[in-house]
Amino acid sequence: MTVFRWLALGAWIIASPVLAQDNSRTPSHCIALAGDIDGAQFVHQARFDLNVAPDTVRIHYVAHASFLLSTAGGLNMVTDYTGFLGGAEMIPDVVTMNHAHGTHWTANPNPEIPHVLPGWGPFGVGIDHRLDLGEVLVRNVSTDIRSQWSGTEENGNSVFVFEVAGLCIGHLGHLHHEPNAEQYAAIGRLDVVMAAVDGGTTVDLPTMTRILNRLKSSIVIPMHWFGEYTLDQFLVGMRDNFQIVEVGGPALDVSLDRLPSRPTIMVLRPSWRIDTDD
Repeated sequence: MTVFRWLALGAWIIASPVLAQDNSRTPSHCIALAGDIDGAQFVHQARFDLNVAPDTVRIHYVAHASFLLSTAGGLNMVTDYTGFLGGAEMIPDVVTMNHAHGTHWTANPNPEIPHVLPGWGPFGVGIDHRLDLGEVLVRNVSTDIRSQWSGTEENGNSVFVFEVAGLCIGHLGHLHHEPNAEQYAAIGRLDVVMAAVDGGTTVDLPTMTRILNRLKSSIVIPMHWFGEYTLDQFLVGMRDNFQIVEVGGPALDVSLDRLPSRPTIMVLRPSWRIDTDD
């Protein structure tokens, strides 16, 4: 499938009616003044022999920039979807994609996936998504990327935000610049953010550090790192303002009442999705 057909698909997604809403989503505070959450407790590592608990989101780091987000209601969403999750026979309900490189999208997603959300539209125009599935609201904020001709493709990347279980979970995508004031406002408060920390292919580390200090998310999950050296370089620069936790696995269960009281970097170790029982 060509990029031009994908652009047409993106326009179709925008124009298509949204599914009937069942008003079951726990209200979030994404677009609001952020304050401390009384009674917050520490997040815990996910257990895959259990279903996702109520008001909880399971975040599984699959590979590179791809995460699987699973909800208590049984919805499964994949970020920067490449068409492959591992050995699991799963058809996600929602996939998001960015097209900076082939490791962030696929031209041939499974046609049985109900909602395919490309993070770009016609060149320089961008795209707008606001997909309300009742339990989850998925929206995006467009940012610029460097084009393949060393220029700039305005609005060619998307920061995707998932509002679910009272949480605001953001995926910064293949970010190539610090958001401006309008983009920061549109992104809003993020409880959890997945951030590319490669230090060059996306933004440099000082810029990403500045972004994360401004977002003040309770949980930062590093992604898009190429080996331990790259990851360690990021962690060293963040130690003054963030607690660092090596989770020891690929997944976390996160809920509003278990967010850490101090901004925390949760280091997940990517793993293909091979189990199908949870």
